[in-house]
Amino acid sequence: MSNNEPILLHVENLSVEFQTRSGKLRALENVNFDLRRGEMLAVVGESGSGKSVTSYAIMGILDPAARVTSGRILLNGRDILRETEGNLRSMRGRSFSMIFQNPRTALNPIRPIGKQIADVLVEHTGLGRRAAMIRAVELLAQVKIPDPERRAKAYPFELSGGMCQRAMIAMALSCKPAILIADEPTTGLDVTTQATILELIDEVARDQGMSTLFITHDLALAADHAQRIAVMHAGHVVEVASSAALLEAPRHPYTKALLAAMPGPAASLLDLSSIPNNLPDLRRTDLPECRYAERCTRREADCDLPLVLEPLDSRHFIACHHPL
Repeated sequence: MSNNEPILLHVENLSVEFQTRSGKLRALENVNFDLRRGEMLAVVGESGSGKSVTSYAIMGILDPAARVTSGRILLNGRDILRETEGNLRSMRGRSFSMIFQNPRTALNPIRPIGKQIADVLVEHTGLGRRAAMIRAVELLAQVKIPDPERRAKAYPFELSGGMCQRAMIAMALSCKPAILIADEPTTGLDVTTQATILELIDEVARDQGMSTLFITHDLALAADHAQRIAVMHAGHVVEVASSAALLEAPRHPYTKALLAAMPGPAASLLDLSSIPNNLPDLRRTDLPECRYAERCTRREADCDLPLVLEPLDSRHFIACHHPL
């Protein structure tokens, strides 16, 4: 993927808050990143860092308790946040599509998977029901589900976790979207199935020239499959760089801490480092400007000054007053 490829998705200063019984929770604050045509960008971070909220904002499926307080999400220059629900419904599937974390809860448990895929095709492509069912079987074969004609008649509870995930991928790819959002697509799967699923996403992305936003907490998986990585912590994007640069020379203390906590092939549990303390409570009214500051060994007085994601060079960005 060339750096000269056009930017397909531009997320600019995106902020999202949730209204809870105990106050406002600032889930995202001034999130910025780009996704180029044909690129896979991985978004990594601990649970609760805002990865999935970012993807739901892009899809326009945030919880009713959520509110976008600022920012833009531009798809080919078109601001998704300003679109009507009707327009968003027509864009989902064609412009962008999503693989959810848990396919068993995302799929309708009382409808055969072939009919669920056909529903998407009828809604977004204008195919008739019969032609859509034929295409659904073809898509199941494309994602390497054996005996796709029989599996198309199966209900989700009759399939393994890996098979359900492949069915979800077939549904997400059915309308050939420009952008695929894969939200922890290998959660709960064994290592062999994980590798198969990600190789399948890689293969389809190459064949269709599709861009992929790959959300994961696993830095090793991100480095193996994505060209670039965006690191999130407590609703902030703290570092964005190529996968190679991020692994070889992380510049943000949080990124370095994540890498130190990642098990290597020959590492024992004693070799792993832990990140001190927990993510800050995002309902606090006194959150520091750098939400990592209270966990950071490099904290100085100026860490309380406002932070922005700034370029170290044309491809490496960081939000830190004292980078490594």
